[in-house]
Amino acid sequence: MGVYLNPGSNLFKEALNGKIYVDKTTMITETNALVNTPNKYLCVSRPRRFGKSMAAAMLCAYYGAGDDNRSLFERLKLAQCPGWDQYLGKFDVIYWIMTEFVGQSASMEKVLGKIAMRILNDLHNAYPNVKYDEDDLIYSLALFSQASGRQFVFVIDEWDCIFREYPGEKDGQKAYLNWLRNLLKDKSYIAMAYMTGILPVKKYGQHSALNMFDEYSMTAPLQLAPYTGFTEEEVQDLCWRFERPFEDIKAWYDGYLVYGQGPVSEIDHSVFPKRKPAKQYHLYAPLSVVNALRNGLIKNYWNATETYEALAEYIRMDFDGLKETVARLMEGEHLPVKLGTYQNDMTSMTCRDDVLALLIHLGYLGYDQANGEVFIPNREIHDVFETSTRGSEWSSTMRALKNSQKLLEAVWAGDEETVAGLLEAAHDQTGNRTYNSEAALSYAVQLAFYKAQDEYTLFPEVDTGRGYADLIYIPKHPIHPALLVELKYRHDAVTALDQIQRQKYPSRLEHYKGNLILVGISYDHSANPSAPNYKHHSCKMLKA
Repeated sequence: MGVYLNPGSNLFKEALNGKIYVDKTTMITETNALVNTPNKYLCVSRPRRFGKSMAAAMLCAYYGAGDDNRSLFERLKLAQCPGWDQYLGKFDVIYWIMTEFVGQSASMEKVLGKIAMRILNDLHNAYPNVKYDEDDLIYSLALFSQASGRQFVFVIDEWDCIFREYPGEKDGQKAYLNWLRNLLKDKSYIAMAYMTGILPVKKYGQHSALNMFDEYSMTAPLQLAPYTGFTEEEVQDLCWRFERPFEDIKAWYDGYLVYGQGPVSEIDHSVFPKRKPAKQYHLYAPLSVVNALRNGLIKNYWNATETYEALAEYIRMDFDGLKETVARLMEGEHLPVKLGTYQNDMTSMTCRDDVLALLIHLGYLGYDQANGEVFIPNREIHDVFETSTRGSEWSSTMRALKNSQKLLEAVWAGDEETVAGLLEAAHDQTGNRTYNSEAALSYAVQLAFYKAQDEYTLFPEVDTGRGYADLIYIPKHPIHPALLVELKYRHDAVTALDQIQRQKYPSRLEHYKGNLILVGISYDHSANPSAPNYKHHSCKMLKA
């Protein structure tokens, strides 16, 4: 037994000795099914606090030679599965935690050289009679495997820390990925490679240097879904054992919604081997649940592993209205997201969806795979968002979102005075340089109607045949009226309404007749601020 070669079961035994232990050993039936198959490469990514290192320690204890752990596993759930001991102690496990090497050396070349040297030292101590090449790790691994008659299982914890700790060092990152690929891909000495991290495999463009790895992530954990966190059934059992209120635990720590097939242990062999169909799992953050059960205090434990500033840094990247998106998420909404452009790092964000994808992998957002939507999963994470958005830079966004809902309701109610007042507040956010312009008026109106996108599809500058309608809002559901909005700068709202009727704009919306609201909005830059009930804006509406 060495430091990096067959490190033994001590770390796993520590977990078993804990006051609270949730038995996830049946996960080994899933990894056993992949040994020496084309799918033997697993990259398992989850946020901090989700038990990645414990799972890695479990695999080391099971697969590693030289430490008889039969009695250890015989009392666990794994032993109830047919053929559970098929690979027990059958391989030489090579295990390292990448964070132990980052920062020790000045260059990636030295980091990788140090890893290779320590692995070879352990192998030499275990097999002193094997002649090997100390300058060639790959060739030497083949020699040691041939001499011992055992393949290797590689377990690499925190594999992605390079991308988190050195986000700007692109050359070093590529060198690291190429090193891993050459070490692991298509090598006969590999029985399985299992990597854990926060991020999925790094992509450059749409491709990955480690394309042999299957990804099991927070967006698609596949058959490892029930092992990604504590399941609802497991938490219910813990609450019963420790006499804690399940509903409170659920409100604070539930919400990570994932889909996956039933585990191998649920295969029905009675007629034809078949897994149970894919199911939905509600997952809980294990560390938070354990702390709440142990301490008896149901509160935010996130700040034990993450700082509020970490979240604030990302949501300040105001791509494509990201601030408004965050504000809506904090109101409890589920919003669509596209994950295809995310490059699986912490720096290559180019749009709103890239930031949201990163926040899913960091655990700040839940992801509903069935509907392609993101959401804030629970009260604990909502508390983190509240703390991260307390700055003055967020106050106007939060206020605008609340006003937007009020404005939409005022339009439906025909309340022209309220609409004008709320537009005044929205226009104030456009900034002094563009305040007195037609473009600023259009931006202000679209900002004010931000919440309308839940119920409407916006069509700006629509050709009506005899002119252009500035904004048309087509309802997604027939219960709401269509909206035709005409903007006038330096003209009154009556003029805007007259233009709608004179140009016969509603003729293009003939099928909404009786369920259409014409909205004329004007901005008067010369309005006297000392006048009673002073406003730059006015509004006139008419049902058509």
